[in-house]
Amino acid sequence: MTEKTSRSSDDAAGVPVILSNEPGSFAWAVLAKRHPALIQQVRDAFPYGRQQHEALDALLDEITNGVIEPLAPGEHDRERWADWGQERFGRSWYDAPFLWAESYFYRRLLGAVGYFGTGPWQGVDPFAPFKRAELRGEAVEEELRALDALAGVPADERAAALLHASLWGNRADLGFRVSAGEPAAGDAAVSALVADDSALLWQLLPVGGSSTVAVVADNAGRELIPDLILIDHILEQRHAEQVVLHLKPYPYYVSDAMTADVVDCLRRLTEAPGEASVIGGRLWKAMAAGSLEVRTHPFFCAPLPYEEMPEDLRGEFESAKLSILKGDLNYRRLVGDRLLDATASFADLTAYFPGAVAALRTLKSDVIVGLEQEALNALERSGAAWRTSGTHALIQVRG
Repeated sequence: MTEKTSRSSDDAAGVPVILSNEPGSFAWAVLAKRHPALIQQVRDAFPYGRQQHEALDALLDEITNGVIEPLAPGEHDRERWADWGQERFGRSWYDAPFLWAESYFYRRLLGAVGYFGTGPWQGVDPFAPFKRAELRGEAVEEELRALDALAGVPADERAAALLHASLWGNRADLGFRVSAGEPAAGDAAVSALVADDSALLWQLLPVGGSSTVAVVADNAGRELIPDLILIDHILEQRHAEQVVLHLKPYPYYVSDAMTADVVDCLRRLTEAPGEASVIGGRLWKAMAAGSLEVRTHPFFCAPLPYEEMPEDLRGEFESAKLSILKGDLNYRRLVGDRLLDATASFADLTAYFPGAVAALRTLKSDVIVGLEQEALNALERSGAAWRTSGTHALIQVRG
């Protein structure tokens, strides 16, 4: 890393945050390539009016040529972002912490298309066409048909299969595909778990438990469906009495899941033939009975690590037997979006988290901890972009 990249006023405990100002780095590519491409995709997906087009043009110019501007006066969350942004306004987007810059970009994109306004585009998810197209895709059809073969498999084998389906479903992240391309099925041979604490995960959830499991969702569509199927298994096999599914309160990171996305996925399941429909029906009833409950919180769209979560959310996680955090962004927020040593202890870095926590994540950004030195050496020798390509994954648990 350059000296500029490796120093920030946000340094904590001597470990610098990740910035985006090193050309060629993963973080730089997100700001320089992925975000401009996404603006164009959103523009093309809707028949926006002149006001939205001008606002999108202004945002594109700002992120490529300008400096970070604050939210306009009158915006409902202007003071909140002023607090989160502090001294970052007026500086290059590339010099802000990567996690903050990504989060603020999505907030600004929503503002540009009028999501929070009082006009006709209020509440219209700019990413909905991408999510819905994915749900109608042939890949989802194949995955739902595969459930029929799993129906008669012993529960422990089915549990392992569904856990891995939920884990690798993270490959369906639409934001990742904007710039990287989704790995093909043939890539399975080079895919690998760099850490696997799945045995500990199931030990924490014995059959017959009367506990609650918290699941913090990541992406909608093709990833959320296997998450919901895993939740059904946890409830049906009595690994927990209740599952609380935590969702985003508004559109975020292209494909992040909101309540509307859960509804779309449940409808997709119930309308499918075979075992998928059975599972969808059970989940629908579980929602009505309260054994599956969806919740949301503004913190899930905040540019902050989980270490800074508010007390009410901390209390929710504390009351759960296990909190399962899905996806890359949740992982970055869990361990810290910093230039961490890959062999740093996952347990130590998550010791602040209230209660047992599990991370299910396909690797799509630089942050990684909890690796054995020998495994790290082998990965580095491979010459592959294993940290960011989506070909590797992890299941890490701190009981």
